[in-house]
Amino acid sequence: MSILGYLQKVGRALMVPVATLPAAAILMGVGYWIDPVSWGGDNALAALFIKSGSAIIDNMSVLFAIGVAYGMSKDKDGAAALTGFVGFLVLTTLCSPAAVAMIQKIPVDQVPAAFGKISNQFVGILVGIISAELYNRFSGVELPKALSFFSGRRLVPILTSFVMIAVAFILMYVWPVIFDGLVNFGEHIQKLGSAGAGIYAFFNRLLIPVGLHHALNSVFWFDVAGINDIPNFLGGAQSIEAGKAVVGITGRYQAGFFPIMMFGLPGAALAIYHCARPENKAKVLGIMMAGAFAAFFTGITEPLEFSFMFVAPVLYVIHAVLTGISVFIAASMHWIAGFGFSAGLVDMVLSSRNPLATHWWMLIPQGLVFFVIYYVVFRFTITKFNLMTPGRELAVAGSEADGQDVNVSGDKEQDVAGLARQYIAAVGGSDNLTGIDACITRLRLSVKDSSLVNEALAKRLGASGVIRLNKTSVQIIVGFVAEKIANAMKTTGPVAASEAAPVATAPAAAKPQAVPNATTIAALVSPVTGEVVALEQVPDEAFASKAVGDGVAVKPTEKTVVSPAAGTIVKIFNTNHAFCLETEKGAEIVVHMGIDTVALGGKGFTRLVEEGAEVVAGQPILEMDLDFLNANARSMISPVVCSNIDDFSGLVLQAKGQVVAGQTPLYEIKGK
Repeated sequence: MSILGYLQKVGRALMVPVATLPAAAILMGVGYWIDPVSWGGDNALAALFIKSGSAIIDNMSVLFAIGVAYGMSKDKDGAAALTGFVGFLVLTTLCSPAAVAMIQKIPVDQVPAAFGKISNQFVGILVGIISAELYNRFSGVELPKALSFFSGRRLVPILTSFVMIAVAFILMYVWPVIFDGLVNFGEHIQKLGSAGAGIYAFFNRLLIPVGLHHALNSVFWFDVAGINDIPNFLGGAQSIEAGKAVVGITGRYQAGFFPIMMFGLPGAALAIYHCARPENKAKVLGIMMAGAFAAFFTGITEPLEFSFMFVAPVLYVIHAVLTGISVFIAASMHWIAGFGFSAGLVDMVLSSRNPLATHWWMLIPQGLVFFVIYYVVFRFTITKFNLMTPGRELAVAGSEADGQDVNVSGDKEQDVAGLARQYIAAVGGSDNLTGIDACITRLRLSVKDSSLVNEALAKRLGASGVIRLNKTSVQIIVGFVAEKIANAMKTTGPVAASEAAPVATAPAAAKPQAVPNATTIAALVSPVTGEVVALEQVPDEAFASKAVGDGVAVKPTEKTVVSPAAGTIVKIFNTNHAFCLETEKGAEIVVHMGIDTVALGGKGFTRLVEEGAEVVAGQPILEMDLDFLNANARSMISPVVCSNIDDFSGLVLQAKGQVVAGQTPLYEIKGK
């Protein structure tokens, strides 16, 4: 996976905790509106709202750890979220000033100030990513029977605790260097006047994704380097009399944020809404409106910024540049306003009474100009470069809030949300659909009446086969996108049945064997040791009819499953019972261990590699507990098929009888 692809995955996972921010912003905004002077000190109701909202804002770092761990986990299980929480507690406790003093044998007052800022978004995201990777790798591990209670998901928080000890040890030496570097940087750029204010604002926004902006803010806003911009501004006349403030200068590190937070980011929100797909606009509108409201009234920008920060990093860099320009303009023109909380309407109105606030009203027309700039620049950039901002994914809106990655992979650009609705229509509409599941290449659907399924429509949508198992169970063979379509179907609203009448099931056409002397596209070896079984004898109609693809099956006698050819593992099902391999010349191979083994929920299978891995023929991919599987699976006859055999002339079977994993030739795929 590319770096950008991984960042987009992190970005989608971040939508889990970010979804809590609008609630916090609205609660705090209402509280500040009720009591704009004392911030709850003179009004119990205002205090109730403000404290409720700040409970979320003040704990965003741990919410990031929990949300990212959950959102990036392979099966979105609560155990992954618990793992992120445990990891965050271990890391931040070990890096707290008291713990650092104890571990390094130094007085608490000699502990670097950096450790007072260890609970930040950067650490939360870092812990979440590490926790998710550990969960994805070890949640299926089975320990010896004596330790079996700690197997699987219970093992991961334990492993994470030990890993976080190592991470904390590294941060004990790295974190102070980073923090001190930012402080020194701030002390130097303050000498540049208005230009320095713009540079500060640029880096202020740029450092938000990793939570390091607090270190920079402490230099300019407080008394780390003698600037103390916020307290001196709030002091007003007293600061002027004491010689701590200069009219037209004090507040310049704050003023230019008002046009961005009150006007610029709402303009970006409008652009994101207008660029969303039509079917997603309603939900995107809700998210963007809440974020724009929070930014305008209270200056809380995280709901908007985190919505595009990771999924479209170029937009965030543009946002940082525009923020720097805005702060530079306001500082140069001596248009000054300040804030006690953030650069929203509430603080602008309050600061207007301050004698240090000069020409503060000019920030409003400046903001209107930036509203237009943000809207035009964001909309052009999103459409020009097809950036995946909220609502533009090939999925139903809201899927990214679950951390679900439902983007279509491969060469076929398909609208998954559209396909989901059409498949629901093809099976008789939402009223006929009672259950949705997926195996690696097929939709496994429960319906009230399978006779209402429109097979002709399903095949026009790209399905290679429709199997009616009984009156209430239907399977539709759709290929590797089965899981993505199923996820979209689960979140799609009511859909009516298709108007076309159902048609009788047509027998699957037999796929011809290839001419032996044709060009060989791929030569497969057996993925398991065992006995060869003809595909027609597999106790599953989808495989036996060759609707999934052509090939052969093997009944395993040994536990190791290897790659049948060199290529890329493009998919491993969450339950580890099957995987898809794409060979170097484009053949798509499905190795499906057993029949209906998806129902075992991953028990009996251990993953040895991850999706995206480049493998060679004979490289171990899975490990099986055959005793458990033979006792619990419907059948362990395991098909090995080429799902895109129609792209080639066919295949030549080579194996019969007993085969050895990674050694015995299984079949060759021939080119046209």
